[in-house]
Amino acid sequence: MWPAATSEDHLDDANDSLSDRCGVRVGLVLGAGGVLGGAWLVGGLHALATETGWDPGSAEYLVGTSAGAMIAGLSASGVPPWFMLAHSAGETPDAVEATGRGSGAASRSPGAEYQLHRGVPALGPGSWPLALASLARPYRYSPAAVIAGWLPQGLVSAEPLKETIRRVAGDGWPAHPNLWMMACDYATGRRVAFGRADAPAASLADAVAASCAIPGFYRPVEIGDCRYVDGGVASTSNLDVLAGRDLDLVICLNPTSSLHAPQNRTLGERAAAVLRQASGRRLGREARKVRERGTEVVLIQPTVQDLDAMGTNLMSSKRRHEVIETAVRTVSAHLRQPELRARLRDLPPGEPMLVRRPSAAPSEPLDFTRLACARWQAAATVG
Repeated sequence: MWPAATSEDHLDDANDSLSDRCGVRVGLVLGAGGVLGGAWLVGGLHALATETGWDPGSAEYLVGTSAGAMIAGLSASGVPPWFMLAHSAGETPDAVEATGRGSGAASRSPGAEYQLHRGVPALGPGSWPLALASLARPYRYSPAAVIAGWLPQGLVSAEPLKETIRRVAGDGWPAHPNLWMMACDYATGRRVAFGRADAPAASLADAVAASCAIPGFYRPVEIGDCRYVDGGVASTSNLDVLAGRDLDLVICLNPTSSLHAPQNRTLGERAAAVLRQASGRRLGREARKVRERGTEVVLIQPTVQDLDAMGTNLMSSKRRHEVIETAVRTVSAHLRQPELRARLRDLPPGEPMLVRRPSAAPSEPLDFTRLACARWQAAATVG
């Protein structure tokens, strides 16, 4: 059963044509945040699409880190936010079978199914090269990179992460022209943007798994001759990779920072607040770099209501759908603020099936892969 599509106030001017607005070049950055951070991103993207009529997967540049890489990979592959929300709620819309890869049986909480790695556990630091290099010159590395080198290799396999992506994208790479999955070389600590021309070749499944491989928790992901870990080791957002990319606007959703300061009663809450503050400071510096190169930046961060829903264990799946629903409400309210409405009014309209859930089941199952490819075919035709 398909419920009626929502009909909130939209930011887009219905009378504007695609040809009038296609010149706006937009980048989208999705930050790290574990399972519940990924849930917040789903809710935030659903609100963004519903309120603006824009398809997040159509961003000229789409950058994902850790949980953000998972959501960015799905979006670039044609899975719209409304479908992610419905799937999380336990629904199986008719469109679910359209991919032909068994999406209907996929986990309702992608990234929250854990299985042990089959290899023999390794003793000592997970990366001796990074551990020793950071010991000799700690000022060259982020605090997370210093810690990452000394942590033991994780015992959890990244295969479930890969399988989530394979159900949608197979073993290839989406048609998106600038999809970047941020990870870190485990030997050097340097960040790598898989999908960019200067990065090693990788399937989307491997790139997403590498970006999500939290040191000390997940086993590092091998691509070519190197091992890679979570892109959040370098930065929870990696927003600055879009500096100087000749974009008009960059929208960044960052689950691990917040402008709100909830009451921190427990030691875990105080520790989480310290990490949020560090993430926020880094995010602010990166946003300034992008703005200094002439690009407008819109930052969307969790509110106190979102933080209450997420709690301190971001790897838990117990509150995942609650976090999504809360994010839909809070981000929608944020986007309706007059100043932000004005800043986002020129976002180009997206393919309706990729923006809002149809009010009735389509006559044929939706082919999200085809719709994803059609984004760029339409852009080439207009250009």
